[in-house]
Amino acid sequence: MTQIVVIAKEPVAGRVKTRLTPPFTPGQAARLAAAALEDTLRAVVAVPVRHRVLALDGLPGAWLPEGFTVIPQRGSGLDERLAAAFSDAFRLHPEPAVLIGMDTPQVSPDLLRAAAVALDGRDAVYGPAADGGFWLLGLRRPDPALLLGVPMSRPDTGAVQLARLRGAGLTVAVMPELDDVDTADDALRIAAGAPGSRFAAALRAVTGAGARPGAAVTGAGAP
Repeated sequence: MTQIVVIAKEPVAGRVKTRLTPPFTPGQAARLAAAALEDTLRAVVAVPVRHRVLALDGLPGAWLPEGFTVIPQRGSGLDERLAAAFSDAFRLHPEPAVLIGMDTPQVSPDLLRAAAVALDGRDAVYGPAADGGFWLLGLRRPDPALLLGVPMSRPDTGAVQLARLRGAGLTVAVMPELDDVDTADDALRIAAGAPGSRFAAALRAVTGAGARPGAAVTGAGAP
């Protein structure tokens, strides 16, 4: 069996999706982040796996559905936090892990299921992001050396990570490329491609009449 791990930040204004500000306010960006996170978690819930883990920086909220084991993130840089999330999840449940973040609210249960199936016959599974990073990484066994030192948030992050996996002699299944929500343009494009998502609804709410980008929005919860 394969477990799914989500690594995420609590959607608190000023701490998440800061590249959306401007044009959005910190409160609006947090509302979008909460919706993206809930879309992601709901997609994971719909995948028939035995274990679901949330590696969380912060505290759980109403956006968290049942069925997740919540563990704290460890480490400073993202490479350290990713490596720790794999190690800690494997310590809880010693089985292969597919890890995703909260930046792809358009992800579907079918796509996650395909990643889990691919990991059954490979050492690793890798999902490239359109910005040069990666939106998914799966490992049959955690190994910090596969992640530590990989430069994060750069146009070559994904290429370096994939080269690290293949350089270690691992067999790697490559998933379809997805967009990450980083900028306002990303948000508009992703919402247009997933109009029925909570993320799209949240974007409509914060850009609708009376809630234009830059206007104050109360709270950070998903709609």
